[in-house]
Amino acid sequence: MTTISLEECGELQEPASRTPDGLPLVVTKLFKGVVYRDGDERLWQRLMELSAQTRDYVAVLGLELVLDDAEGYAFLRSNPDADAGLPRLIPRRQLTFHVSLLLALLRARLAEFDQQNSETRLIMTSGQIGDMVSVFLPESSNEARILDQLASNIKKVTELGFLRKLRGQDDTYEVARILKAYVDAQWLEEFDARLADYRATLDGDGSAVGPSSGKSSKTAKAATA
Repeated sequence: MTTISLEECGELQEPASRTPDGLPLVVTKLFKGVVYRDGDERLWQRLMELSAQTRDYVAVLGLELVLDDAEGYAFLRSNPDADAGLPRLIPRRQLTFHVSLLLALLRARLAEFDQQNSETRLIMTSGQIGDMVSVFLPESSNEARILDQLASNIKKVTELGFLRKLRGQDDTYEVARILKAYVDAQWLEEFDARLADYRATLDGDGSAVGPSSGKSSKTAKAATA
């Protein structure tokens, strides 16, 4: 009788499915934040090769992969169709009214830039950002307070990843193109109507508005994932 060793059995069996090389690194980087092509070309290439496996992997956790090869960014966000019983792994960020306004204006400026330029990088100084925002702020004699608030808002938007400070250049930022993924075309089409809401709020008490507060709840969509 012919006998087969355990080693031979192992060779005859179909190999067990294994995690593709590089997938743990790709997924870990995505969980840590946005992955940019210009930040790590090798990681980006691996992500492109493993995009299908990455989508399947994170889907089990109630997440979806947003990947834009043309713009060069990728990130994870909660899948709206996921099981409601799953804990939310990507938190919603609650924004103040003025941060929401800044995001809206940056998105509009980015759209204008894309229509008028062939370049892809929108660079703005804090002074240019301040001039853009000041049009929508009520007049105030306390200029120092306004400047402090602007600096705080720019810092918050930078922490959120929508502004990227340029190395070696004080108060100079690149408007991150990922902003287009959070403030979409439909949102932008309604921009004028939203500005009316902004002005109404500014004419009132100008208090902070969260994502779930009245009409201005739509203004905070930019920072929910």
